Amino acid sequence: MKIKYLGHASFIITSDTGVRIITDPYETSPDLTYGEITESADVVTVSHGHFDHCNVAAVKGNPEVVRGAVAREVKGIRFKAIPTYHDDAGGRLRGSNTIFCFEMDGIRVCHLGDLGHLLDDRQVAEIGTVDILLIPVGGYYTIDARVASEVCNQLKPRIIIPMHYRTEKGIPGIAGVDDFLRGKEGVNRLDTSEAGFKREELPSSTQVLVLKPAL
Repeated sequence: MKIKYLGHASFIITSDTGVRIITDPYETSPDLTYGEITESADVVTVSHGHFDHCNVAAVKGNPEVVRGAVAREVKGIRFKAIPTYHDDAGGRLRGSNTIFCFEMDGIRVCHLGDLGHLLDDRQVAEIGTVDILLIPVGGYYTIDARVASEVCNQLKPRIIIPMHYRTEKGIPGIAGVDDFLRGKEGVNRLDTSEAGFKREELPSSTQVLVLKPAL
C-alpha cells in the first residue's frame, strides 16, 4: 500500500491491486493555496461539508463518494464510519465530522477528518485497532497538538501521519506540525510526499511519519 500526502487533509491511498482512495479533497482559495487536485480515484471519502474537505468534483475517474455516518463497502473495501464533531461543543460551533476506518492490504487505516474533541470510550471501541492514523494537529478548527497527542494515546496506532497543520500554502491561524512533534520519539521527516507500507514491516512501537505535501 502507498500513501501520498497531497496537502491539508487530503491523501491518495493506493492498494497493491491499484484501488485508489482520495480523502477529503480540498478546494483552493486565497488562504489555501496548495495546487489543484487533478488525480483520479476509485473512491473519495468526505468527512464533512466544508469547502476544504469536500471538493469531490476535482477528482477524476467518476469515483464512488463515501460520506456520512453510514458504513459502506466499495471496491471490496469496507468503510467504517464513526460520527463525531468538528468542535468540542457537540457540533454547535462547526457541525458534525465523520471518521473513516478501512482495511487495505491487511493494513488498518483511520482518517480522523476535522475531529474537534477527544474520543469517548464508545468511539475508541468503534474505531478499534489502528495501524496507520491520519490525524489533524493544527488546532483552532480541529484538535490541537496536545489533544491530538491524547487521541494518539487513546488509539495506539503503529504509524501516525499528521495533517491539517500550517505550511506555506496552508490555512493561516493554525499551528505548524512542530508543536505536535515536540518531545515525541520515533519521528521521521521525509523529503517526499509518498511512502509505502507492508503489513509485515509495520513497526512494533509507534512512529510518527511527516510527509511533504505534494501540491
